[in-house]
Amino acid sequence: MTGHSDELWFLPGASGNLGFWRPVSERLRHPGARSFIGYPGLGGEPADNEVKSFEDLVTRVTRAISRPVDLVAQSMGGILAVLAALQKPELVRHLVLSVTSGGIDLTGFGAADWRADFRANNPNAPRWFTDDRSELTTRLGEITAPVLLIWGDADPISPVAVGERLAQLLPNSELVVLAGGTHDLGFERSDEVAALIERHLAADG
Repeated sequence: MTGHSDELWFLPGASGNLGFWRPVSERLRHPGARSFIGYPGLGGEPADNEVKSFEDLVTRVTRAISRPVDLVAQSMGGILAVLAALQKPELVRHLVLSVTSGGIDLTGFGAADWRADFRANNPNAPRWFTDDRSELTTRLGEITAPVLLIWGDADPISPVAVGERLAQLLPNSELVVLAGGTHDLGFERSDEVAALIERHLAADG
């Protein structure tokens, strides 16, 4: 299993902003079809009665993976990407995780809790999304696909220490830290981020 997968999927953070990864996508030579994954009730996406929990969202995403796919994910989207890799290991060929918890407990890492401000600014957002506390620490070692971890050293929400811990837990991973990078580095530093992702996705799977 080498080279690019059939599809390239982009998963945003809790904002559900479908435009977050577009500047990166435009800079990638990946030949696969692009998909920008939306979340019901977030980022302008209408609510869906069939998605009433984070688990329902995971089911929707993973069920749609029917061909080899490379996943690029930011923040909360990284938890979805990790779960997809655990549920469809034969189809998720590469992972790019940026400033995410990845499903580990952030207690003790000095991470700022973003949830209260997010709820105040997005009162209609589904609570089940921000209430998720997926605990995947003991399962991360099962992921053998190549994983690129992209962090910034100016991100209070997911400090570099979180990326370092994920690099320890994921057996086939590389951590890259961008000086001055914030929680939105995937959008703000799209040239640099795209170059890193390009190299990663072209590597052997």
